[in-house]
Amino acid sequence: MIEVKNLTKRFGSKLAVDDISFSVEKGQVLGFLGPNGAGKSTTMRMITGFFPPTDGSIKVAGIDAVANPLKAKARIGYLPENAPLYSEMSVVAFLNFCGKMRGLSGHDLSKAVDRALDMCFLQKVRNQSVDTLSKGFKHRTCFAQAIIHDPEILILDEPTDGLDPNQKHEMRNMIRRMGEEKAILFSTHILEEVEAACSRAMIIDQGRVVADGSPDELRAKDRDAGSILVTIRGASGSGVRQELARLGAAENVEEIRATETELVARVHGKKGGGALNEQIFNLCRDKGYLLAELSPEQGRLDSVFRQITVSDTAAQSKGAAA
Repeated sequence: MIEVKNLTKRFGSKLAVDDISFSVEKGQVLGFLGPNGAGKSTTMRMITGFFPPTDGSIKVAGIDAVANPLKAKARIGYLPENAPLYSEMSVVAFLNFCGKMRGLSGHDLSKAVDRALDMCFLQKVRNQSVDTLSKGFKHRTCFAQAIIHDPEILILDEPTDGLDPNQKHEMRNMIRRMGEEKAILFSTHILEEVEAACSRAMIIDQGRVVADGSPDELRAKDRDAGSILVTIRGASGSGVRQELARLGAAENVEEIRATETELVARVHGKKGGGALNEQIFNLCRDKGYLLAELSPEQGRLDSVFRQITVSDTAAQSKGAAA
């Protein structure tokens, strides 16, 4: 549904998007992650036809979006980061206007407007003027215009911005449901949204794709994934740390807190070193220690995000200095 190949965008001497390629299939929700200035919004604006690419190709539902922009845009629903509204219009008048812009009329238009109002929980404010709405309701109204024509593809830039926790929950559920039938690309800084709504996540940094996979696949990239968090009581923390380090399955032991009677540590295992959790359990049993916690680490998206983007930025700075 979305196919991007070797996409590049320059603004004068600034390289905003650097030769990226990816695709989004029907039934897939792709979370687009990255630090501020990474190139997320610029990429989305090129896909939607707001910016022309400097180089590369974009296909939307098989349509060349550069050669046939109007035909491609008809297949897309777009929620920009700072979505514009006509403040003097009522919510229902604005959605009627947007529906007409999308080629809807008569009964089809009325049905589409009511559907969008229902899906975005806007019925109770349908007759209010936009300028009297809270930020959250304004954002929902912007989202409603993106789905008014029931598009096959949704491009959403920070779709939960300005919403309260309950509204964010509703929005994530709606994105997940719609993602069963549509191709959805949305950017976010909120990593829990990726967990809640996405079947796939992609991290972009310095205009380049630096990671791409399911949330589980990205979590597995965490340096701590597969390690074991332990709390052991009943002996000197530093002494227990040394005993853990001597286990055949232990690669290294990262001390988190050590006292005269307790150790809290993260133990990383060796490949082929055996069952690390079993060796830790046996050590505590044999020594008479209290094993208060033994928790395998699954990896965290926030850690992966920091590890990938911080190290990549540091490498860029080091290269520039050299």
